[in-house]
This record gives sequence, structure tokens and C-alpha cells, in this order.
Amino acid sequence: MNLPKDDLLKGAENREELSRILDQADQAFRTWDIVQTDFLSPPVLYEATAILGRLTEFSFIKGGGYPQAERQRLAIARNEIPLEAEHIEIAAIDISGNFLFDTATHRDFLGSLLGTGLVREKVGDILVLGDRGAQALVIPELVSFLETSLVQVRSVPVKTRPIPIEELKVRPPKKKELTTVEASLRLDAIASAGLGMSRSKMADAISKGNVKVNWKTITQTSYNVKDGDLISLRGKGRVEVGEVNMTKKERYRVQLTRFV
Repeated sequence: MNLPKDDLLKGAENREELSRILDQADQAFRTWDIVQTDFLSPPVLYEATAILGRLTEFSFIKGGGYPQAERQRLAIARNEIPLEAEHIEIAAIDISGNFLFDTATHRDFLGSLLGTGLVREKVGDILVLGDRGAQALVIPELVSFLETSLVQVRSVPVKTRPIPIEELKVRPPKKKELTTVEASLRLDAIASAGLGMSRSKMADAISKGNVKVNWKTITQTSYNVKDGDLISLRGKGRVEVGEVNMTKKERYRVQLTRFV
């Protein structure tokens, strides 16, 4: 089939990555195979699922190794083919060493992984475990390579070994439930209530391009949000818009979940 790529990519921010994903969808349709993407960043994942959701010829599922994973893979197939969680292949590795005197950050572990020659798309989330090292999600076919190639992070010798996904030490996200009543669903009003900032400071942050809704930068303070939207402010965290109801005084009662 010939997918109308130009129409599907109209207005998209991540055109190059999305074009590749559409090529993979086309391959899945032609071959009747289940095709997997590499790990996708949240902005690409959001746009990709929105586009694929418009194509009735396809089914897809996503997964990143654990429920709240940020970086996830897609499995894409013709809609006649049932998809299960096991169709998304992900491996976990443990990177252990003594980091007590040379603390390593997420950036350090990622840098060492990429230093072996990997590209970012082959690596999912990285879970830093303090002075014990880290765990990482990767494409399964790279595990053997990493066992022999990833031997140092910063100045610390490390041992890299595969582990079952069930052994991931995932910290549950810290979140706070809030309710706000506002005259409108303007971004500056909802974001300031959810992130605990004054409306004027939030308006300034929005105007400077520091606020994203569903991973897209929004610079209009009057932009109207809706239930399900994810608002993020650089350095301040994220807030998800939940149920929206009208009060008797015709104001908006909005349920918010703040991730801290």
C-alpha cells in the first residue's frame, strides 16, 4: 500500500523519525510481519501513536520494559494480526561497580553506553542505583556485545550482565493529586495551579518557550488544555490534566496529577 506520508506528517515536529516509522508500517502491511521500532523518545512516541491511530489498516502496541518507562518501542502489524506484550522485545542489563567515591549520573551511564558505538535509539530507560551502578533497557541483540564492551563508567570498572526484566529496581513515581477551579482551561491558569507557581511567572515561562503540552512547545498563554494532556515545565516537573467538570457557577473543576 502507499501511505499518504505527506498528509500524515503535516504539522509534525519529528518528521524524520516519523517517516521511518511509516516506512516500517508499510513493511508490516506488505510482509504480514510484526515490525518493531527502536526505542522512541516521548515526543516521537506521542506523535507516532497519534498518526498510527488514524490508520485503520494497522494495529500497534507500545512498551518500554516497565509501566512508566519514558522511552518505548512500538510493535506494528496489520490489524488482522493480534499483538501481545511479548511482541515487543526488550532486554535488561545490570551495570555494577563501586561508585561510592566517584558518583556517576544518568548522563555518565548513557555516555559510556554510547561510547561503545551504540546509537541512542538502541537504548531505553536507564535506572541509576546510586553507588551500586545502574540498570538499562536495550535492544536484546546487543546484550552479548555490551557484556564484553561496557567495562568502565567514569573511572570505575564495571561488570555488565543480563538480568530478567523482573529484577529491575523501578522506583514508583512520586505524585500528588490536586483539584483546581478555574474560569477557563487556559494553559497559564491550569499549569500555574498544577505546578504551584504564580500565574505571571507561568505566563513568562510559556512565552519563553519553556512549557510543553504533550511534548510540544506551546508559547500561547491562552492555549486551551483538555483532559489527558501532559504539561511539563523545564526544571519544575510535569502535571497531567485529569477529569474536567463544570461547577454550578459555570467554572471548570479540574483534577490534576503532579509528578514530582
